[in-house]
Amino acid sequence: MTRILARTMPAGTTQRLVDAGISPLLARIYAARGISARSDLDYGLKALIPPQQLRGVREAAQLLADAVEAGARMVIVADYDCDGATACAVGVRALRAFGADVHYLVPNRFEYGYGLTPAIVELATGIQPEVLITVDNGIASVEGVAAARECGIATVITDHHLPGDELPEADVIVNPNQPGCDFPSKALAGVGVMFYTMLALRAEMRSRGAFENAPEPNLGELLDLVALGTVADVVQLDHNNRILVSQGLQRMRAGRVQPGIRALFAAAGREAERATTFDLGFALGPRLNAAGRLADMSLGIECLITDDMGRALNIAQELDRLNRERRAIEADMQEGALLRLEAVDPGESVSISLFEPDWHQGVIGILAGRIRERFHRPTIAFARGNAGELKGSGRSIPGLHLRDALDLVSKQQPDLILKFGGHAMAAGLTIHEADFERFRRAFELVVAALVDPAALTRTIETDGALESAYMSLEGARLLEREVWGQGFPGPVFDDIFEVESQRLLKDRHLKLRLRKGQDVFDAIQFNFAESAPGRIHAAYRLAVNEYNGQSKVQLMLDHFEAA
Repeated sequence: MTRILARTMPAGTTQRLVDAGISPLLARIYAARGISARSDLDYGLKALIPPQQLRGVREAAQLLADAVEAGARMVIVADYDCDGATACAVGVRALRAFGADVHYLVPNRFEYGYGLTPAIVELATGIQPEVLITVDNGIASVEGVAAARECGIATVITDHHLPGDELPEADVIVNPNQPGCDFPSKALAGVGVMFYTMLALRAEMRSRGAFENAPEPNLGELLDLVALGTVADVVQLDHNNRILVSQGLQRMRAGRVQPGIRALFAAAGREAERATTFDLGFALGPRLNAAGRLADMSLGIECLITDDMGRALNIAQELDRLNRERRAIEADMQEGALLRLEAVDPGESVSISLFEPDWHQGVIGILAGRIRERFHRPTIAFARGNAGELKGSGRSIPGLHLRDALDLVSKQQPDLILKFGGHAMAAGLTIHEADFERFRRAFELVVAALVDPAALTRTIETDGALESAYMSLEGARLLEREVWGQGFPGPVFDDIFEVESQRLLKDRHLKLRLRKGQDVFDAIQFNFAESAPGRIHAAYRLAVNEYNGQSKVQLMLDHFEAA
């Protein structure tokens, strides 16, 4: 069941924003998202939270500055998703600009799993590092950090994931979510944490006179990478993150982008000069992630750190091919999963756990997300990992903190989950294959205890009806240039329409012509093959459809019901 619910829009706040010079359309949308003053929309770099408020960042800067001065070899240990790839690229580009001897290593997820493990440390010793720097991982790498210490290698952990009961004994930990850190924004992505660490390093090197006879590196040039990783990792876009994303988008639109970012735009058939958060989350991010899901994320990192445009374009085309392959695999897996679920009434359960022996480990997270969207239940999909083990990837719903739910399962049955980690909305875990049914039952009981039954009804929050005057190219362009994302959702409207015509595209997408008064609009609902009644109540987003050189406004339907 899905319900459409209009957000509360405080009239007084809306008027204050209008009086401050914000367009009436944006003012009502912002007011409904808790924006109360023009300063909440100040996305200048001066409004960023200062780096020194981040626990451990000063110590990390001192350690890294010492290493740069000594010519010590550093190795960045990256994660295999878009956040990890962009964080690695920020680190490599910044440290090289500071004159560091820096290399990187990104483990093959299928062979080495996640994080700084003892096996990764052993692999890294082949590069002979004196310092290991983790990006987007490491807060749970107790054994890996211990292995590095035994080898005489210093470790700097930069991460944003929630810590477990025990912290690794690293030389320095930089993580806004570690105990004792008072950094006001707990929502920094891994790339944001690394960017802050590089800002602190530059300040430390400046204080040591490193730039007296050389130009000071402009770290603002890396903000396109920061914006991409932040949006793609679906972290909450609080004010601080919106600054980072806005600054990155401004640079993209001004043509000041890394060759790899421009190449990814080209591979997606889009233009950096018209970049939107939608492009970052649904066009560039998936292409980078495809490397980590199906191949080796070093391919994605090389795309982001090369200054050779030709090479970047070649790599981006390969990433595009991998993404098409990923979509095909995902479609097959989803079809099989939905066939299985046809015999199940999700109303009888509060969670979904699925496993098929032939599922691809690199795509189960996306599959879990698709199933979650369809049934609005916390969903975990499993694929075979190492011998006798299953790797699971889960996606949650508002109202259930997924990592906390897994933590509770682990406490109730200590021998069930081999390892786990993640966030409120996404998490990963490993179990024995023989324990799948036991896990399914345990997870169901924990979710039932934690989740409010009302949260199991999908709710689409909207910004109410939209005046026809705003349902235009100008209105769509106005909205798409703003910063939207997790925790600061893009505008969705709802209204009553007459259905003038409808047809299926490629047997899977419903294309409609909708009438509202004297105005007629093109509309589409993707991955929806059912017919619409003659009169509908629809929740929709404004979008620009470009075809054969022409631009038209199009309504992207999220849901409709008979009116």
